[in-house]
Amino acid sequence: MNHSRSTRGRELNPERLNMILPERTKIYDNHIFNSLAWDHYQHRVEDIIITTSLKSGTTWMQAIVENLIFQNKTMPDVPWRLSPWLDHRRMSVEESSALLESQTHRRCIKTHLPLNALPYFSTAKYIYVGRNVLDIFMSFWNHYRHIKPERFEKYNEFLSSRNEVVTPCSDNIHDFFSDWISKSMFPWENEGFPFWSPLYHLNSWWEYQHLPNILFVHYNDLLMDLHGEIRRIANYLGIEIDESAWKGMVESLTFKHMQNNAEQFVLKEGDFLEGGAKRFLYKGTNGRWRGVLTQEELAQYDHAVSQQLKADCSHWMKNGLRD
Repeated sequence: MNHSRSTRGRELNPERLNMILPERTKIYDNHIFNSLAWDHYQHRVEDIIITTSLKSGTTWMQAIVENLIFQNKTMPDVPWRLSPWLDHRRMSVEESSALLESQTHRRCIKTHLPLNALPYFSTAKYIYVGRNVLDIFMSFWNHYRHIKPERFEKYNEFLSSRNEVVTPCSDNIHDFFSDWISKSMFPWENEGFPFWSPLYHLNSWWEYQHLPNILFVHYNDLLMDLHGEIRRIANYLGIEIDESAWKGMVESLTFKHMQNNAEQFVLKEGDFLEGGAKRFLYKGTNGRWRGVLTQEELAQYDHAVSQQLKADCSHWMKNGLRD
């Protein structure tokens, strides 16, 4: 299967390709998500849509794509505005729509929604970034327990009309894992509390891996071969690399460089965390769950994976392409 086959400038013909296309069947509406914001999105051919469940390299991929679009040219705006998180409640629908409409360059948009909560466009380019869900959990644990009290106040201000409330997490990682692996915020999901399910999210996209305008990129592969993955992404997007800008571009896209310049990349994402943007771009490493989670907890995780993901999807999620 070749995820990097180009569909540039032409619309897919589902009948000719014998493809089943995605349909929007779910609405995500809470203190974080407003999936109906996509109803106001005015699609342009070759728009790039980046998706991850969470804590899987979203900001990293945004930076990669933005650098490929502009290469050695001066970027017209800060990175987080160049590829806005369209379905996040912190930016109003009117504000995000106006921002996107004002952009004259090739556009890049961020989402954390499952595919069945999005409208599908055959002339868009989707990039899915995946990561071992245990590594997602460890990054999420770091993220959630450092959310500032004033952010919870904002969350609960929104939720008050629904008689719902969200609270800071336990300081005990095992208590947090117990809730995360066994509870859900949405009735069609099985875990991911108090946010959303990485397994459900992945499965919704993996079911449509046959579509040539969805590229799967794994966090492990970005760590192991950043040069190769950037070139693979560029080929998929139909972008010719300016070789004179290549070395500097790759150096600027290492996790270490981004972490050292975190305020540039995550100004609006880090202001609600204790430790700010550098807390948001924390360690970027995998395997921190080893020696932390118990065998019983790992067994719970394995059971959840086996219930929701097919074998090929599970293997890719845990390992990437270069296992």
